[in-house]
Amino acid sequence: MYQLQENILKQVILQRPLESHKGNFGRILTIGGNEHYGGAIIMSSSAAVHAGAGLVSCATDSKNLTALHSIIPEAMFINYNNDIDLLKAINASDVLVIGPGLGDDAVALKILRKVILNTNTNQFIIVDGSAITLVAHEAELIQALAVRKTIYTPHQMEWQRLSGIKIADQDDTKNTVKQQKLGATIVLKKHNTTIYHTDGSISQLSVGGPYMSTGGMGDTLTGIIAAFLGQFHFKNYEQVVDCAVYAHSALAQELASSKYVVLPTDIINALQKFMHKYSLQSR
Repeated sequence: MYQLQENILKQVILQRPLESHKGNFGRILTIGGNEHYGGAIIMSSSAAVHAGAGLVSCATDSKNLTALHSIIPEAMFINYNNDIDLLKAINASDVLVIGPGLGDDAVALKILRKVILNTNTNQFIIVDGSAITLVAHEAELIQALAVRKTIYTPHQMEWQRLSGIKIADQDDTKNTVKQQKLGATIVLKKHNTTIYHTDGSISQLSVGGPYMSTGGMGDTLTGIIAAFLGQFHFKNYEQVVDCAVYAHSALAQELASSKYVVLPTDIINALQKFMHKYSLQSR
């Protein structure tokens, strides 16, 4: 098991070339946020914007439009119930996030199936939150995701649902066996978050803490992962996943030096300065 260290930030967060445009830094599509949980997909989208994604589109319930445009004017809105617009956005995206605030009802499942079955093997797909719970019961979707560049980001209960491994029995050996069957990267969110890679290697965090125990923290992580995958084009994309996960917790730990609780929005608002600091040290 590899313990992630600060040097990964200097290796991945690079200075931008002078000749650049927004298309160089990733076209991100976030999908989720029903009428009750719009904040989740807004935080994911906002994290992607603040972490440097070139273009961010948010496919969500139409009731979230005003809040989305008020909080993130940089993001574009798509009504996720409009099949034509949703499919067009899927086809145009490099990285997709599906799940934050999506819900677990029949409408959510319909959207989830539409998204996953219309992606291709060149795209990254980050599956989070209620989408993990839904996927766990859909063999066709699990099989489709196994041949794509998929990153699941479950907490331990969601991992229990997806893997069938009870929380008390979750260990690196059992987790790796299941992860290999899924053919995906697993970011298992917990104390000392652990990342299981498709090549069988394991990375672990030693940063972060209980000050991160606030709703929306995982939604923010998905946006950071998406933005990093969209703009840092490494041959080994799982190194970029490691870096994004490390950056999320390292920044929270930095903020916790003066805060009792670190909110997801605190992390989002500090991302630009944090990344700038490490880009100057890149090698």
